[in-house]
Amino acid sequence: MKNIGFIGVGNMGGPMARNLLKAGFAVKAFDLSAEAVAAVVAAGGTKAASAQEAATDVDLVVTMLPAGKHVRDVYLGAKGILAVARKGTVFVDSSTIDVKTAREVIKAAEAAGMLMLDAPVSGGVGGAENAALTFMVGGSDAAFAAAKPVLEKMGKKIVHAGGAGNGQVAKACNNMVLGITMTAISEAFVMAEKLGLAPQAMFDIVSASSGGCWALSNHCPVPGPVPTSAANRDYKPGFSAELMLKDLKLSQEAARAAGMSTPLGSEATALYSEFVNAGNGGLDYSAIIKLVRGETA
Repeated sequence: MKNIGFIGVGNMGGPMARNLLKAGFAVKAFDLSAEAVAAVVAAGGTKAASAQEAATDVDLVVTMLPAGKHVRDVYLGAKGILAVARKGTVFVDSSTIDVKTAREVIKAAEAAGMLMLDAPVSGGVGGAENAALTFMVGGSDAAFAAAKPVLEKMGKKIVHAGGAGNGQVAKACNNMVLGITMTAISEAFVMAEKLGLAPQAMFDIVSASSGGCWALSNHCPVPGPVPTSAANRDYKPGFSAELMLKDLKLSQEAARAAGMSTPLGSEATALYSEFVNAGNGGLDYSAIIKLVRGETA
């Protein structure tokens, strides 16, 4: 498997495609942004004039698209990539979308004689740049076996979560945990500040105690304790609040489909909705601490 089509080479897809080039794959890239495609071409890739061209005469296609409707548009119908790809092509959709769409598109791909996975990622832009992403993968054993050698060149942890759509289930659950956790961390740090506990002391204690967690250790929402966190660069995003809100909304859609209530997930969704609607969607998700402090409109 040497020839890869890559559709959607923006902030996440671009570094992923360039890592495939570094690994020796031939990559044919398409994106609505000419600048994004040019960055892949500069790294040794070739330009595709359309999504259909990117999916023609290749062994595997990776898609990284904004939402479920875009995945449907690109894959399905007479002008979709499933209609032009050769039989046996492997498709990997790394978009973060709703479970229903993921399962329907994979079903259509298999009916067309293709192999397909839903494989959303965790790790943000930094993980994409460093080939350190976690892939949460749903689909058949055959599709997973075929795609795994390619996924390993873009990520450090590749987890087969089960059947079609289960990658999206894992992503929705994981990011619901992350959104809830960051709001809890933010509330705790603001409370500590108001009661006279310095942020560094708060971090030193909590990170070594029962409240310690990945979000705190990597994305502490106050400047200082974690030098690489967005709080030290005016909340320039690694993972934006807007994307967190998108994922939280997907988690709530999944909860409704499962017939259950997620009170904490619902509250985190409401808080991020308020934050983003106030014009803060381009900030890092850890900037939710601004809302807790009352610093946003």
